[in-house]
Amino acid sequence: MDFPKLPPHDGPLLSVVDMHTGGEPLRVIVSGFPTVSGDTVLTKRRYVRDHLDHLRKVLMFEPRGHYDMYGALLVESEIPEADLGVLFMHNEGYSTMCGHAVIALGRFAVDYSLVKTPTSPETQINIHCPCGLVKAFVEYSNGKTGAVRFHSVPAFAFATDVKVTVPGYGEITVDISYGGALYAFVNAEIFGLDVNTSRTRDLVDAATAVTNAVKSQVKLHHPVSEDLAFLYGTILTDGKDDFSEEPTANVCVFADAQVDRSPTGSGVTARIALQYHKGLIQLNKTRSFRSGTTGTIFTGKAVQETTCGEFSAVVVEVAGHAYYSGTASFTVENEDPLKNGFLLR
Repeated sequence: MDFPKLPPHDGPLLSVVDMHTGGEPLRVIVSGFPTVSGDTVLTKRRYVRDHLDHLRKVLMFEPRGHYDMYGALLVESEIPEADLGVLFMHNEGYSTMCGHAVIALGRFAVDYSLVKTPTSPETQINIHCPCGLVKAFVEYSNGKTGAVRFHSVPAFAFATDVKVTVPGYGEITVDISYGGALYAFVNAEIFGLDVNTSRTRDLVDAATAVTNAVKSQVKLHHPVSEDLAFLYGTILTDGKDDFSEEPTANVCVFADAQVDRSPTGSGVTARIALQYHKGLIQLNKTRSFRSGTTGTIFTGKAVQETTCGEFSAVVVEVAGHAYYSGTASFTVENEDPLKNGFLLR
């Protein structure tokens, strides 16, 4: 049966390509979004937050999305060597870095001809994220894209052995590390939980309690921009930080109690930086990281020492696979009482 096109409607039409990396969704906005003002990616991020946030809600929230949807809006970059700029969005607002999205956007950029001439065996895509320029390397052979690895912005341990008081749990010790965004890290066993087998709701409650405690008790800063000086979330781990050939598992809870289905690309970056800072991993030693929610794997390794302001830092390489899950066009009718979406908690 041939179905007709949408009847006439009075709202915008937004078209997307949906992907996932390790189970974590990425909704790439390809048309229908208004022009974003701003001279830099960071000022564009502020403009979208202040003037176009209703469209984030349209695409991330129900009935078109869901509580844990994630999105990417492509924008022009002010950096000459960048192939594209990107703004990341989720249930709470706009993040500064997203590794699973970079992996997916690497494939997307090649497949949708955002680079002029793909090269084999890899095509390099320079992606300007709000945290800085990230270099992605996309497997390319016989016209087909494959696995993607990327080199992070300088990643560093912000603070270790930080004591915070968490309501219901008392005083606990966390580490805070930066991988394009700041995360708190804590062993799930402290809460009597296992990242691989415990109920997701219990993991979310514990991680959210840690995030709220750190936000209220620890002063954060970033040497490049205050736009980067906020805690994005908490990553609960299995405590296996010493180097091993066996994967180590974690669960990332970020934004407004949003659960990452993947091992978390920026989280792996921050965790590698933390392990390197503690002398638990050496340069160019590859570690596998497993998602406690889906069992999917990213790999990570520190590939170069560097600095970020007063911090000793490393460039981290993270690798994984992204896959296409579909395309869609969404409309917004002005008479719809739920036209801007809603979050079902």
